[in-house]
Amino acid sequence: MMSKILVTGTAGFIGSFLAARLIERGDEVVGLDSINDYYDIRVKHGRLQRQGIDYETIKYGKMKQSTKFDNFRFVKMNLEDKESMDKLFKVEQFDKVCNLAAQAGVRYSLINPQAYIDSNIVGFTNILEGCRHNDVGHLAYASSSSVYGLNESMPFSTSDNVDHPVSLYAASKKSNELMAHCYSHLFGLPTTGLRFFTVYGPWGRPDMALFIFTKAILEGQPIDVFNHGKMKRDFTYVDDIVEGVTRVIDNPFPGNPNWSGMKPDPGSSKAPYKIYNIGNSAPVLLMDFIEAIEEAVGQQAQKNMMDIQPGDVPATWANVDDLIENLDYKPATPIKEGVRKFVQWYRDFYKV
Repeated sequence: MMSKILVTGTAGFIGSFLAARLIERGDEVVGLDSINDYYDIRVKHGRLQRQGIDYETIKYGKMKQSTKFDNFRFVKMNLEDKESMDKLFKVEQFDKVCNLAAQAGVRYSLINPQAYIDSNIVGFTNILEGCRHNDVGHLAYASSSSVYGLNESMPFSTSDNVDHPVSLYAASKKSNELMAHCYSHLFGLPTTGLRFFTVYGPWGRPDMALFIFTKAILEGQPIDVFNHGKMKRDFTYVDDIVEGVTRVIDNPFPGNPNWSGMKPDPGSSKAPYKIYNIGNSAPVLLMDFIEAIEEAVGQQAQKNMMDIQPGDVPATWANVDDLIENLDYKPATPIKEGVRKFVQWYRDFYKV
């Protein structure tokens, strides 16, 4: 049975791919995005055009029908606009919601913390309230591997304590998980948090390493290699992420009957609440990642070796056992294949 699904962040990286997947399989999809100028807005416009949305005619708060798909409409709206969000939920009566809209970026949270409170805390509250008061059957939402903060035990597990974030961005995502549990416990709202691990691929964010490195190498500019190249990231290809998110949307967690308050598992609850890691579970050394980009571009990078930046963590590595056990799924795209596809997209998009 097809569903009516709100996908927030549909001008964003993961959101645009998820909307395309849900549209393709026949769901009725309403997309929402504020289309802010945090990064190159041409990329956001391009993502919307793929779904048949002419961004030049988008008006704030007015629904726009796709010219390509009968089952997709888009609305430009801020999550923190409570009045508009309340009206949207009341009018549309969604079956499910996937909240991927947020102020992203670890380093930017050191510069503009208020943006994270407005979008990631106030905005997420409006999402929860919309779901609560309109009988939404399931809320899936983006968390982040950043919540693991100062944790050093690898691989990261959703059963680990995550009380030591090292950026406000990470703290806002941990807050989302706590807020979601309250609504699952108090109101029976099924919620599932998704801790994404360094998502990459075509149409990726310009503030991410793959985009920055590719651009610099092609322009003959040096790249900054933080922590002297000793970083490790569990890079996860966007198609793998979207497959995982789609399975999560379709399978709300009913609650863990074995959960105990004597030894509480942070990743589940007796309430219909669950946290999943979505990552390759195969961390890649930063220098190997750069080598894959060099190979795909066909040029060597000039490297500035730098100390680790405030808010960064030296390594990420996802334990995805729950994802495999509950949803029979594990991301698996090889890093060289994913990087090659991104570089090809970059050359096409920027005519390089």
